[in-house]
Amino acid sequence: MVMSRDLITERLAAIDYVADSELPVALQLMEMLGRPLLLEGEAGVGKTEVAKALAALHGTALIRLQCYEGLDQSTALYEWNYQRQLLAIRAREVLGPDPDAVEGDIFSERFLLERPLLAAIRRSDRPVLLIDEVDRADEEFEAFLLELLSDFQVSIPELGTIKASSIPRVVLTSNNTRELSDALRRRCLYHYVDYPDVERETRIILARVPGITTTLALQIARMVQGVRKEELRKVPGVAETLDWAAALLGLSMSNLHDDPQAVYETLRCLLKTQEDRLRLTREVSARLLGKVA
Repeated sequence: MVMSRDLITERLAAIDYVADSELPVALQLMEMLGRPLLLEGEAGVGKTEVAKALAALHGTALIRLQCYEGLDQSTALYEWNYQRQLLAIRAREVLGPDPDAVEGDIFSERFLLERPLLAAIRRSDRPVLLIDEVDRADEEFEAFLLELLSDFQVSIPELGTIKASSIPRVVLTSNNTRELSDALRRRCLYHYVDYPDVERETRIILARVPGITTTLALQIARMVQGVRKEELRKVPGVAETLDWAAALLGLSMSNLHDDPQAVYETLRCLLKTQEDRLRLTREVSARLLGKVA
């Protein structure tokens, strides 16, 4: 039975995932239609966390395929354990067995190394398959992926065709560094993950940083919103916000205005390049802090 939008929102909140207003609908339709979900957005907005939350929501495993340039089918699907195969061949040479029997043994299941795609379709408990940063993979791999997502079966020459034991819940993420094919987009439901607004980021901080006060969480969210509006090379994501919140809490900070020097010095939690650290000067920090109530 497909969960309602309100129930999805409630259960996500119970596992400390604060969803935007549209994500529960996307997850509901994903379950209803059995379609993969394509998540796009800037790096650091929490796309991967959606897949983790989805796995926790359904109490199932998360299997992750991290994409990169040059990723090929064998790396994503399966490989043979060549070292173990070689050892087995040498061991059997002593006994002088039938060559056909040797071949049949070394290309058996016990020498097969599952990679994420094969592991996902062979599980019986409907795992969540996260295909992370699919835009980093080559177009050839994207075409292969499209075929797999259509049939949910793979062919291994030595073992034959392996069909999915159950259809995994598939989440693809993209930072939009390369335009994805229309065919892949048509195959998927789509959801854009944006930076959270002040209210939602405050709730995220409260959910993920134990012991922090609402006042401090709200001030941090407002300050981060201001930092994101500066002309930075790398805009801080939610993970950086949580790091900064944890650092301020560790310094026993209860109000950002109590120690502007500590606020400025700990902004390094948000800034990941020397260029951005030089740009966000002490004066800029004071200006942004002045706008935080």
